[in-house]
Amino acid sequence: MPKVETFNRTNVLQKATEVFHKKGYNGTSMQDLVDATDLNRSSIYNSFGSKLGIFMEVLAFYQQGANQNFGKGLAEAYNATDAIEAIFKLTLNDIIGDDDRKGCLIVNCKSEMANQDHTIKSFIEKNQDRMIAMLEDIVSKGQMEKIFNTDQNPNQYALYLYTSIQGLRMTGILNKNEEDLQNIIKTVLKVLY
Repeated sequence: MPKVETFNRTNVLQKATEVFHKKGYNGTSMQDLVDATDLNRSSIYNSFGSKLGIFMEVLAFYQQGANQNFGKGLAEAYNATDAIEAIFKLTLNDIIGDDDRKGCLIVNCKSEMANQDHTIKSFIEKNQDRMIAMLEDIVSKGQMEKIFNTDQNPNQYALYLYTSIQGLRMTGILNKNEEDLQNIIKTVLKVLY
């Protein structure tokens, strides 16, 4: 008979997310996870399999929260311009609200681990593909509505916007000047019009 978990998995994932977000994958030890989650090593191994196992669940947990935020912002968008601006506004709010200057866990993971582990690389590629597809859909609608220019096709603009968002997140780790970051966003968005 399988063992029953006697802990709140969501709480454990929140605590583990904080540790990985602060220290990165390589900088986080099993002892760090034990200390943060109040679980013993055997509970972590039994429930998540390995450090990589808990990290993959943390990435999915973090991604789910980000997707919910994007979903709320996009639900309020009236047109393609509103949708793109909502994405950048949410990104800006994340940066400004990041008092510890940790950055985005997924962007950090991409720079730390994408070339070190196939499982992590696959997760990040799927996340990237979803984001680019969403941006491509928004750009395509904006071009059909004649809001955005057609100098580039929707996929090219989506790649550009995705790259800009990633760059904005990295810049925001060191520069939290809201005016600077808003000016970057304005410059990025000018390309679409």
